Amino acid sequence: MSYAVKEAFLTLQGEGMQSGSRAVFLRLAGCNLWSGREQDRVTAQCNFCDTDFVGTDGEGGGKFAEADSLAAHIEGLWGEGGDRRLVVITGGEPMLQLDEGLVAALHGRGFRVAAESNGTLAAVPGIDWLCISPKAGTEVVQRRGNELKLVWPQAGIDPAALEQWDFAHFLVQPMDCADRQGAMKAAIALAMERPKWRLSLQAHKVVGLP
Repeated sequence: MSYAVKEAFLTLQGEGMQSGSRAVFLRLAGCNLWSGREQDRVTAQCNFCDTDFVGTDGEGGGKFAEADSLAAHIEGLWGEGGDRRLVVITGGEPMLQLDEGLVAALHGRGFRVAAESNGTLAAVPGIDWLCISPKAGTEVVQRRGNELKLVWPQAGIDPAALEQWDFAHFLVQPMDCADRQGAMKAAIALAMERPKWRLSLQAHKVVGLP
């Protein structure tokens, strides 16, 4: 299988339970909930996305003909040192491209594989850390993993219902939108009202990392 990569670079993971960890960030191109074109945003199933996942022209992006060549690219970005290698795979929607071959190739080079998905497609086996971020109005089929990240507020999602899903960690993250202060207050309120939830912030944006 070939892979279309929007961007790939070495950074610190900015979100979730692994925030602050050194990681290679791998963004696969494409999504099943939005085309990525602004003219389609209003009618998209996910219309608040703040990410450019279209094409292969980003930093470290490109087309890779096989899993091992992409895994070698990731290893090159990591550099020297074999301890606690981490690659974070996202999109768009990574499950459109991520397969067992790529997971195995990354494991073969000593990487722990983390992935963030919208949950509308089943996760490929072998992922070491799975984050699901559900979007209102979509059918989530992947209802188990390591962490559930709820971007908040979203009309049409009931946090109490999500608490029945099989996750070790439940995170609420303020939506990056025009009313950021209002989103922050709403996320704090949810965490205060429902103790199962933990407030998660986009630390990379605070410190100026990509």
